[in-house]
Amino acid sequence: MKVLIHVHPGLLKRVREELPDVELIQIPQEGPIPDGVEGEVLLTQAWGSPNLRECMERGVRWVHTFGTGVNAFPFGDLGGVPLSCARGASAVPIAEWVLAVMLRFEKKLPESFIQEPPEQWNRAELGGLFGRTVGLVGLGGIGEAVAKRALAFDMEVLAYRRTAQPSAHDGVEVVETLDDLLTRSDHLVVAASATPATRHLLGREAFERVKPGVHLVNIARGELVDQDALREALDDGRVECASLDCVDPEPLPEGHWLYTHPRVLLSPHISWAMPGATLVLADTFAENLHRYIAGEPLEGLVDVEHGY
Repeated sequence: MKVLIHVHPGLLKRVREELPDVELIQIPQEGPIPDGVEGEVLLTQAWGSPNLRECMERGVRWVHTFGTGVNAFPFGDLGGVPLSCARGASAVPIAEWVLAVMLRFEKKLPESFIQEPPEQWNRAELGGLFGRTVGLVGLGGIGEAVAKRALAFDMEVLAYRRTAQPSAHDGVEVVETLDDLLTRSDHLVVAASATPATRHLLGREAFERVKPGVHLVNIARGELVDQDALREALDDGRVECASLDCVDPEPLPEGHWLYTHPRVLLSPHISWAMPGATLVLADTFAENLHRYIAGEPLEGLVDVEHGY
């Protein structure tokens, strides 16, 4: 079997070791593909490639993306070929990042650290995660990973999702409406996929319904949050803090207000990072390649109609 790849072959050590009969053929991500090069499988980036249509003309019958979010993928170039992604591969580090910023918010870090004698010792007004309510907008792999860790802190966990399917973890309440989630959440975590249906899901109407003083966390995509509406909610205190790992656009241009707003904590889309993160992404492809060769159902199949 021949596999066309848009990633460095050094990342696919597991494929080479476990599937020695598979030929990995690296091809350019843009420009013409050399004559005579064909492959049954394509491993590409989550945003596709400029020469994707030509790739599909080289015998490709299955496409896998080296990434999780596929909101920027050109689905129209697939020609009906199934697409899968590394769904869930970054759930653990992202969930840890979410818990970290929630603890930072409650424990007032780093501002509660001192560099000179304070006015008083043994005096502080700090919050905690115990007894707080976290609302998850989306309950896929990342949402479930956040839920698992939040439950360990004895938090009340709510989730709003497209379907009424229950959580994999006991103790998670799946609510019927977004409004129910907004009005009850102390920490509001955006973990849904970016699709036309979820663009600006959190807009002015949503921010008018949030629990006053809510902490907003976005580790999904910037498009889910109307940033103009967020700015208004931050300025009047409805949102006390926004911890944002995703913004719109990315990269954010120099001088953008999100860099300097006193209620915003901004990171450059790094919540997925952990030791060996790229190897985890590669392993999801290796596992799916085993399944493909064995004729078994693929993991992480993308619903092209819904965009995730």
